[in-house]
Amino acid sequence: MKIFKIILIICLISIIPTAFAQKGTYVDEIKFIQYLDENTALEEVKNGNLDMYYYRISSDRLEDSESRDTLKVYESTGGYYSILLNPTDEGPFNPFSIQEVRYAVNFLVDRNLIVNELLGGYGTPMFSNYGSFSAEYLRVLDVIETFQFRYNPSFAENIISDELSARGAEKIDGIWNYESEPIEITFFIRSDDPVRKAIGEILSSELEEIGFKVNKEFGDLNKAYVVVYGSNPAEQKWSLYTEGWGSSGFTRYDSVTLAQMYSPWFSSMPGNNNPANWNYENEKLDELTQRIYSGEFNDKDERTSIIKDAMKEGVNESVRIFLASKIDQYVVNENVDGIINALGAGVPSRFTPINVRTDSGTLDVGVKQIYQAAWNPIGGLGDTYSNQIWLSISDPILTGHPFSGEMIPIRSSWKVETNGINSSVQVPNDAIMWNPDSKMWDKVGNEISAKSKITYDLKFNQWHHGPEMNMNDIIYSVYFLSEWGSERTEDDRTYDADFSPQASQILNTLKGIRVIDENTIEVYTDFWHFDSGEIASWGSVWSSMPWEIMASMEKIVMDGKSSFSRTESITKNINWLSLIIPNDANQVKMQLDTFEKNEHTPDALIQFNPQNDFQNIRYDSSKKWIDENNHAVISNGPFYLDRYSPDSRTIVIKSFDYGNYVFEQGKWKDFENVKFPSINSVEFSEPYVVNSDEEIRVSAENASEIHYFIVDSKGEIILNGIKEIVNGEASINLDKSSDIIEGVHTIKIFAASENVLKPYEYSKSFIIVSNDKEVPKTEMMIEIKKSETNYWYVLLIIPIFSIIAVLVIRRSRLSANNK
Repeated sequence: MKIFKIILIICLISIIPTAFAQKGTYVDEIKFIQYLDENTALEEVKNGNLDMYYYRISSDRLEDSESRDTLKVYESTGGYYSILLNPTDEGPFNPFSIQEVRYAVNFLVDRNLIVNELLGGYGTPMFSNYGSFSAEYLRVLDVIETFQFRYNPSFAENIISDELSARGAEKIDGIWNYESEPIEITFFIRSDDPVRKAIGEILSSELEEIGFKVNKEFGDLNKAYVVVYGSNPAEQKWSLYTEGWGSSGFTRYDSVTLAQMYSPWFSSMPGNNNPANWNYENEKLDELTQRIYSGEFNDKDERTSIIKDAMKEGVNESVRIFLASKIDQYVVNENVDGIINALGAGVPSRFTPINVRTDSGTLDVGVKQIYQAAWNPIGGLGDTYSNQIWLSISDPILTGHPFSGEMIPIRSSWKVETNGINSSVQVPNDAIMWNPDSKMWDKVGNEISAKSKITYDLKFNQWHHGPEMNMNDIIYSVYFLSEWGSERTEDDRTYDADFSPQASQILNTLKGIRVIDENTIEVYTDFWHFDSGEIASWGSVWSSMPWEIMASMEKIVMDGKSSFSRTESITKNINWLSLIIPNDANQVKMQLDTFEKNEHTPDALIQFNPQNDFQNIRYDSSKKWIDENNHAVISNGPFYLDRYSPDSRTIVIKSFDYGNYVFEQGKWKDFENVKFPSINSVEFSEPYVVNSDEEIRVSAENASEIHYFIVDSKGEIILNGIKEIVNGEASINLDKSSDIIEGVHTIKIFAASENVLKPYEYSKSFIIVSNDKEVPKTEMMIEIKKSETNYWYVLLIIPIFSIIAVLVIRRSRLSANNK
């Protein structure tokens, strides 16, 4: 759920001998095998034919010890569900073009039924993009509690009827008509997911009860990419869509989810920011979410205030309505060790394949889908299924700690120099910026300043095809960001409707770069954050693919033969470039051939390489790789892509043990076992007497503080605060100055830790009486059993594009992925 930040791109020239190859993984090979049916996959894991399954197993299949025989079961953060509504006001009359009608849909959804019945209790209701799993949740809970979306179809019908009648619609024989024609809506329902299919069927019935004619269309993500995300909303091929989201990352400060889920500029709302389409517009949301995304705040409090304002606007607009977060149960064969059940990503985190251990030295992983969308690092790899595999193939420059969310180094150490939001760091006059007009690197000149300076010491190793990464790859990635993120001009061939608006946010803050030596680079940016790790993430320059692959893809796209993104593919009726597909890989190879025959050197690299022969090693190595492997997926991670077999629905990756990979086995082993916060007991007298001096005593472990909320019978927070835990104890005093009065109240207590951002939640209703009432008092000790179902994580929510690409705009890394 910040999600886009730049992770830039690409490679080196020399080839390193493999005599001293270092293996960074325990297993030699991982085979990903498609199992559409979860029940079949479960039996295969039990029998040892699969080692694990990268998809949730229904709770009713894992109810008792017998059903869990030979299994290890992990409860993981599982993503969430939403409904996307088409708000276009073009074409036939569309009831969802009316904000009040969209908002009323919140009351047609029975979120408790979804959690308790469809999810078997493994989930929690959601009212905004922030669920109880999010690191932002406690900061914005007071606003979330004001969204009183209880299931109330009569209330919803009254709102909808008033709005439709005011616009001239009439209800005839129980059916709403506009200009003598029935009002029809098309509900695209995901039939490949039983939960979403049930949600769609139930909501369809509610809409029919109100008087709409509902046409149900069923399909999977591939079809949704075309019908929902790929069509012009004005065509009204869809009216509602059952969305599902998953995560591949975790961050302490989520600056992307708000933009991704609510704001037009991020290219994830109806119209996808494509100029050829009708587009949802909301200047207020754009302004607020861009401030969060770009770090335009003075401190934590101002940041939280902006988030609250944006969240309220997004919920009120209700173009995307959130339903429930889910807790997924993943199954692993009992003979498999080394699972890292990260917050956010869960068992399929990028750390699990690297750290997992089996007796055979191989791993067979069942997956729900083997191929759902294009594999390219700019506008592809945005679905959960491909992203889970890609993250084992590609190393990022840095990432969020899987439990604390703090930025940790992967392929670089860094030093940040800044002095607050009004900081001014002098940019050296020999720092450079790409000039998209002259197609050259220009010195920035004198008297240029920035808010922050980051110095990165990069850790290079070989690309999977042999040549070493080097600064050429990094330079090309900065070029790509600058070229494709610059302001669009008429007939601009270096513009992508999905990618460019996000890239421009990064480019707008970039003040210059300076190469210090073969693996050190300085980045100057006008981005600031109170957490220096967030600054390092925003300014990060890295590459997930070699520069020659990036240059080939770029030329193919510029020539109009393929597109980086799904949106451009559908708009222009051209191929969505996928490096894992042989035909597309061959396209890349032919472009490399052309480059080599013409002795081509990309403009971005000429000034750094005066000798015109460095590129040939790269061209030859990439062509040889494509010939031998039948794909063009080349990266730098601990595994490499060996093969994709569409007929057998398998993808095989192998340990990159023939190269000079930078990490040894066991690098992430400490992530296997972490201690989560828990509440052991809550002790207080009940009924609680108003204005008494009695305290509520809390006993907790592995926690540094508690957050508490007293909620009245109307659902309003009347008292809240934070208390430090000392020696495992904390106490709450219901202030005499608070608004607490007689009645039934609810106390919510969250035990939190700075090191593991998964709070333990305790909730209980209790009675408060005035001090003149004679009520027997009973000393109560509420014993708490450790919960395994309360997760604190951020989805991020990589994107729709991905945390991977030519830029992985830090935000991209954490954006949510379609499922």
